[in-house]
Amino acid sequence: MKHIIILGDGMADHAIERLGEKTPLQFADTPYMDMLAKRGKTGRLVTVPDGFAPGSEVANTAILGYDLNKVYEGRGPLEAASIGYEMRPDDLAIRCNIITIDDGKIKNHHGGHLSTEEGTQLIEYLDEQLGNDRVHFIPGIQYRHLLIIKGGNKHIVCVGPHDHPNEPWEPLLVKPEENYDDSKDSHKAELTPQETADLLNDLIRKSQELLPKHPFNVERAKEGKDQANSIWPWSGGYRPSMQTLQELYPQIKSGSVVSAVDLIRGIGHYAGLDVIKVPRVTGLANTNYEGKVQAALTQLYNQDFVFLHFEATDEAGHDGDLDLKIRAIQYLDHRVVEPIYNEVKTWEEPVAIAVLPDHPTPVEIRTHVKEPVPFLFWYPGIEPDSVQEYDEESCVSGSYGMLRLHEFMDKFMGL
Repeated sequence: MKHIIILGDGMADHAIERLGEKTPLQFADTPYMDMLAKRGKTGRLVTVPDGFAPGSEVANTAILGYDLNKVYEGRGPLEAASIGYEMRPDDLAIRCNIITIDDGKIKNHHGGHLSTEEGTQLIEYLDEQLGNDRVHFIPGIQYRHLLIIKGGNKHIVCVGPHDHPNEPWEPLLVKPEENYDDSKDSHKAELTPQETADLLNDLIRKSQELLPKHPFNVERAKEGKDQANSIWPWSGGYRPSMQTLQELYPQIKSGSVVSAVDLIRGIGHYAGLDVIKVPRVTGLANTNYEGKVQAALTQLYNQDFVFLHFEATDEAGHDGDLDLKIRAIQYLDHRVVEPIYNEVKTWEEPVAIAVLPDHPTPVEIRTHVKEPVPFLFWYPGIEPDSVQEYDEESCVSGSYGMLRLHEFMDKFMGL
């Protein structure tokens, strides 16, 4: 049996008064996810281990069956792998957003939804101005880039800008971790946590001096648009050590990951999956759904396993855009789940489909929350449970009950 996971990042939500106390997933038109729930089995999943924040890098790694206490090193190293930067033992790799600061507060975490071309010219400009033997800025996708600190110390406290919209930025600056234990680190950093924090905060302040002067932002200011006027480094770590999925699950002889997001591609790289890059993907609701679906089906036909990831629902949640989140959920149903189901049901070799989010990103909170998510399993001949619809409330009654972390992948690969 082949296996495909279809993941709508941040798709789960809370009941909203203006939707008649329904969640966006309950309110949206999702006939194919509902049909698979009715014909399959469902449950809920705890995707974030104790002691970890509900970041996508944490939840997606756990969904794939990994023990975060053994493999977690933050987003930076995952994104380094995705963009082809081979980390050295003394590298500290840090996710580096380009964000919008307005009136002393974080207005958004994406600099006004930069294109990859726009983000690249800004990050290359910063590397020219601020890069040196210790500091190196590396372009990624859209607003999501990479910052390498040679000899940097990972024992620092950095917050994700998407978790703090409309909050003053200065109290959120990088701080040294207190009472840290570096005895298990693969190497000893040249810099102390305090020196690393001071360096990063200096880079943030200098970026706020430089970026508004760039012609791109000068033009944006004239047009009254959000300026991409600050970097925000967070979630750094050293090179992780992970087993491949083939080593963890002998059912997987070969597999692929299809995503627009660097950190998901990085997880796939370390997990031993082929990283499939599709043209015109954006990580937003205007992404190339059809291209990603075709790539996933092609890989699944020739391989055993595909992890197909969509970011649009999460971005809509962070922006607090309810209408867009509903539309992104419906796109996932009509443009992803529907064509995949209609294709694989005709194949001679059976295919198991899983659908789930990695965490909720409620539109009224605009940040990730650490709560269980609904999931469904379907394959030809599965004995269905009593659940009739796919949503946060219905799946409470699912026959799988409440799974935790690696139990999801264990059950799915055991189908």
